[in-house]
Amino acid sequence: MLHDDAVEVLSSWTAPTPEEEALRAEFLEHLRTHDDAMLRECVPGHLTATTAVLSHDGSKVLLTLHPKAKMWLPMGGHCEISDTSLAAAALREAWEESGISGLELLPGPLAVDKHAVWCHPPRSWHLDVEYAAVAPAGAEAVMSEESLDLRWFPVDEIPELSDEATRRLAARGQAALGSGSRMLG
Repeated sequence: MLHDDAVEVLSSWTAPTPEEEALRAEFLEHLRTHDDAMLRECVPGHLTATTAVLSHDGSKVLLTLHPKAKMWLPMGGHCEISDTSLAAAALREAWEESGISGLELLPGPLAVDKHAVWCHPPRSWHLDVEYAAVAPAGAEAVMSEESLDLRWFPVDEIPELSDEATRRLAARGQAALGSGSRMLG
């Protein structure tokens, strides 16, 4: 079910850049050639779900100081067998890592990214499908065991100790929120 959802989501998604279109095609090929492409056990790489958690007004993004990467990153991680869709995995990861209930997922995905990770030495890949969610007004984040720190940052002031993919996703989430396109998560 999750595998089929990923194929459907990526097949119908229009990538906003030529680089992301190439990644979208690569992700679909990976799904076609690996029945376990959604699971961490897939050694060459596996699809993951990431969510930029935005404040209710979209002015701030909640980032976690990732213990392995030692960078400020959005919430995200591995899909689980119990996940019914990429969107559900993204929302679950956001809730688990932020402690914020009532997150509202924006329509997505908003971006895709591929990066080397430590799942299977010497190297494996995360084929990351990225979403954004909006926190309720007054939401207070609770740091999980998966984080060294958890903080809100203005979307246009993401710390240097981050990456371009994080900045891109936060900006796209802010733009999506500003366009008024919302759906309940």
